[in-house]
Amino acid sequence: MFQEFKIDNLKNFPQELDTLLNKQRKVINSITHSRDTAYEKVLKPLQDLDEELGLFFTPLSHLNAVMNSDETQKAYEESLPLLSKFSSEMAQNVELFQKIEQIKTEDEEAKTVVAHEVRDFVLSGVKLPKKEKTRMEEISLKLSELSNHFSQNLLDATNAYELIITDEKDIEGMPESDIAAAKEVVDGKTVYKFTLQIPSYLAYITYGPNREYRKEISKAYSTRAPQNAEVIDQILALKQEKAKLLGFKNYAQYALETRDASTEEEVTGFLDDLADAALPQAKNELKELKDFAKRTDGISDLATYDVAFYSEKLKKDKFDFDDTMTKPYFEQSKVLEGLLNIVSDLFDVTFEPVDVHVWHTCVKPFDIFDNGKLSGRIYFDLEARKEKRGGAWMNDWETHFIDTEGKEHLASAFVVCNFSPATQETPSLLRHDDVVTLFHEMGHAIHHLFGKCHERSVSGINGVAWDVVEFPSQFLENFAYEAAILKRFGFHYETEEPIPEALMTKIKETKNFQAALGILRQVEFSLFDFKLHQKLYQGEEVQALLDGIREKTSLLKPPSYNKFQHGFAHIFAGGYAAGYYSYKWAEVLSADAFFTCLDEKNGFDKAQAKGYKEIILANGGAKEMSELYQEWLGRKATVKSLIKLYEID
Repeated sequence: MFQEFKIDNLKNFPQELDTLLNKQRKVINSITHSRDTAYEKVLKPLQDLDEELGLFFTPLSHLNAVMNSDETQKAYEESLPLLSKFSSEMAQNVELFQKIEQIKTEDEEAKTVVAHEVRDFVLSGVKLPKKEKTRMEEISLKLSELSNHFSQNLLDATNAYELIITDEKDIEGMPESDIAAAKEVVDGKTVYKFTLQIPSYLAYITYGPNREYRKEISKAYSTRAPQNAEVIDQILALKQEKAKLLGFKNYAQYALETRDASTEEEVTGFLDDLADAALPQAKNELKELKDFAKRTDGISDLATYDVAFYSEKLKKDKFDFDDTMTKPYFEQSKVLEGLLNIVSDLFDVTFEPVDVHVWHTCVKPFDIFDNGKLSGRIYFDLEARKEKRGGAWMNDWETHFIDTEGKEHLASAFVVCNFSPATQETPSLLRHDDVVTLFHEMGHAIHHLFGKCHERSVSGINGVAWDVVEFPSQFLENFAYEAAILKRFGFHYETEEPIPEALMTKIKETKNFQAALGILRQVEFSLFDFKLHQKLYQGEEVQALLDGIREKTSLLKPPSYNKFQHGFAHIFAGGYAAGYYSYKWAEVLSADAFFTCLDEKNGFDKAQAKGYKEIILANGGAKEMSELYQEWLGRKATVKSLIKLYEID
């Protein structure tokens, strides 16, 4: 029923991929030159091929991200040109495009597939003259290679740095679990090693008492992968060239063709308005932090590498709360079990552990049953390791759809995080932020796994506009602050005592601590990304653009050595180019939906959850999200809900 996650021979993978692609070329050629223009004879079998290719290639791309090695890297890099050439051939297949343009169908899902296919063909340059088409192929190949280089440079730089601390006073006051994770014995001496892996980096930048060490590790983090400056220039130049070839004035305009937002002005206006709404409160938040640092430690020159440290101290002083108080109550396995129980309860599904082949011993796979019927599979890979790239993400693998033979395919997905691993002293314990992250990625996963469309191209997360794809993930993460939800899995890892009511109250109270500063930070990233793609920036112009945006958004100026852009993988190694604003754009929907579905006693209104599952999640990309939202709640989402969510005055 499900594909087995397995690659028998990494060395032969590119050759096997080439064989598969050649086989698919024959099928595509046959479809292209047949007399058929029926949907079932053209787009239905093409979607079967998409699934076949995804099933084959996803394990390698996934493995390269979670178990990175010279072998995975080599196989991946050798496979990229093959895939790029194949997708370019497809995109430039004029006869197939003309055939698809003629397709008539009464099925609503199929109509959407046809509309998306025609749009995507045009955006890939199918109407261009031969010379420009060839150039488009070259650009696509080069962009995929550059994205991979960017990601690999970042991973290598992250793994190359170590901060070795020998004096125990320099770890004094840090959470015991973080100390245990850093502790090593070298030549008979106990030392504490901190790296740029996110759990380790955050541990020292947030709790590390030695200001010079905080500065050092912060500088190492913000100067990673300087060679990515050249990669960025090449990526930006190629994206601008691609947009111009297709008749757009810039890449941002091109990107909006497949988004919910309509115009460049709509995006920048939305972000500017959000910054204006947050700015007064953000200034007050920063003043409060500066005053606190001066009052407690005589720090009169608060720096960016001090912010996390003094914010954590201020939060504890103001609310008598910090992450160390909640960590013992969020044991990774208990949190995961609780999350699965919550999703089961809300959406009438069940999760059962399954014994299948996985890529690492810490991976936990589950089969999903809906009304007793097998409906999907999910894999959780939650702990940090040096072979895994940083961050957290959901990766879809199999998709729910009905194939040409009438056979139903079931969906599967991977949820990947980088939580602190277990040590000899403690199990894997999560910060509350980690709990929120897990809920967020699970929101993405169920969006894909609960899809019920019969057409693959619009099922699950397929076909969903990029700037609303974050809606289901943000929606679910909001519930990770609710006491009714937290009490389901919050138990002390040693005593089994339930998480105290007072602690859950503090989690809720501190949710919007420095919220306005957080909004400004996200607006900064979003404006930088979007404006970066509105015209061609090269070399020092990239930093100058960022500095200009920071005049408004960054109330505490970063040091000149800070090269944030060199690590901005979302837009240079992910799919968020000219789309980072999506997080805030989608949050209008998620905030509005959250307040609609919130039941403070039970956490979630089950009746609304049913509608959310059957309308929003089940329909995937078959309809515009704004249309589905209207169908679900009978109204549009309002931006006021976002301001309310953050308690911005």
